[in-house]
Amino acid sequence: MGKGEEKDRLVEAREKNIPWKKWGPYLSERQWGTVREDYSENGDAWNFFIHDHARSRAYRWGEDGLGGISDDKQRLCFALALWNGKDPILKERLFGLTNSEGNHGEDVKEYYFYLDSTPTHSYMKYLYKYPQAAYPYADLVETNRRRTRNEMEYELLDTGVFEKDRYFDVFVEYAKGDPEDILVQIIAMNRGPEAVELQVLPTLWFRNDWASWTARPSEKPMLKEIKGPGGTKVIEATHPVLGVYYLYCDGDVPLLFTENETNNARLFPEYPNVSPYVKDGINKYVVEGRQEAVNPDRVGTKVSAHYRLNVGPGQSAVVRLRLTRQAPAEQGKKTKAMPSPSGKVFTRPWPPGCGRRTSSIDP
Repeated sequence: MGKGEEKDRLVEAREKNIPWKKWGPYLSERQWGTVREDYSENGDAWNFFIHDHARSRAYRWGEDGLGGISDDKQRLCFALALWNGKDPILKERLFGLTNSEGNHGEDVKEYYFYLDSTPTHSYMKYLYKYPQAAYPYADLVETNRRRTRNEMEYELLDTGVFEKDRYFDVFVEYAKGDPEDILVQIIAMNRGPEAVELQVLPTLWFRNDWASWTARPSEKPMLKEIKGPGGTKVIEATHPVLGVYYLYCDGDVPLLFTENETNNARLFPEYPNVSPYVKDGINKYVVEGRQEAVNPDRVGTKVSAHYRLNVGPGQSAVVRLRLTRQAPAEQGKKTKAMPSPSGKVFTRPWPPGCGRRTSSIDP
């Protein structure tokens, strides 16, 4: 049954130009340190755009994130950010060693798994394992740098951050009600022995193609908060080419707005910031408590819903969102609702026949 319905979607995409594949897992895991972002004089991509710059510096040719999706031109992006209250920065993207840092060369130091995806991406499932202790950035770099090529690599597991199972399994599921109506379900399971707070920040943003340094600057898009159904927060995303989308966030959750603009004051002091609200503004707000780093007018080109979840040992917490063309006034016209605190905004977790499968690591 499931295979037949997915086959129908493939036929519709191929023969009727129904855009079932318009949205998918097209977001990079790591855009920093790539050749496409390299404008150095000596072609040293790794050192021209390092991981420490990634949270503050707007990319030109792509974007990155944890378990993210985007449209097929990567104009509008959605991904997950996390904070355990101890890390020096938000966990917004994968960390790894550069080619010169690792004793065996380039190496990602994370544990993440792509568990499922149908050919049209009508259903997708992702898992990220997030330690409850501070992520050991310096330890990974320094220890691997000291090791020779004849020694084993020093892995994240070797650092001890997963001892006594003190970590979260963070599952992200996507399911399409139609080609441009996407349900998002985030399940954070505490594998550790104690209750721990986890801050979950589902993030929506536009790739910066409007800045003067881009090849052909376009009209600037905009994200803004609008009024939605009770028990939800709604973001309206307006793009000159994509049109209008809406992101519904379950619950009365704070929305943090900034701009996807480089923080020149941090990285290139000789150039002024084009806005007081820059790419790392949400990081500064959450990690450093700097309330002035996000826009009080609730507009921008990057926004995070800020969920603070207290999760007991062996327990899980759920966050639900929906990215859709349907405006608040149109809610309930096309899809059947599933139970949620806000009622009729969040449809069932996956459409019939989407090919969902279970595994031994399901929460």
